[in-house]
Amino acid sequence: MILFLSQATKILLYKTPVRPIGTYGAETWMMTKKEEQAVLIFGRKIFRRIYGPKYEDGEWKSRTNRELEELSKGENIVKWIKGQRISWLGHLERMEEDRMPKKDLHSRTGRDEMKRKTQERMERRNRKRSSSVGSEKMERVGKQIGQNGGTLFDRPKPTTGFSANGRRRRYYSINRYCITGPYTEADK
Repeated sequence: MILFLSQATKILLYKTPVRPIGTYGAETWMMTKKEEQAVLIFGRKIFRRIYGPKYEDGEWKSRTNRELEELSKGENIVKWIKGQRISWLGHLERMEEDRMPKKDLHSRTGRDEMKRKTQERMERRNRKRSSSVGSEKMERVGKQIGQNGGTLFDRPKPTTGFSANGRRRRYYSINRYCITGPYTEADK
């Protein structure tokens, strides 16, 4: 015996057992865009079955995503999951402080802890670099340069060499820590 159900009954069946079972525990899911798309496809697939194909110009055509959205009045499963998340967050905030879910909500996650440790490590490294020993070294180098009348420069120095095909070429390399005397017109 085949029992025909109205669209309203089918939508009610979708909203009561199907959607909650398909999204069980979705309040705690960390969904990427790809996973959101997969869930949307699941919802649209069910709505296509509920609303069925449409007869247009003498042939049956599948309903487009836009038509399904209009028929369901903009309601989709991802919006419903996001609403459930907000509802769950309100539930967590009303919970007693000694409950485990509430403790987990207000505790630092492993990723936050890793970020904090990395930031502390970088700060320690920066403190070491800017310590008095490093600045004394720079002062000493600066005095040596000043005494000799030279400069600490960071400009390309030309060198002559040969390319792979044997042509003579001029290459420029940077020697950052080269201390030289004053420039002459020939150096420029």
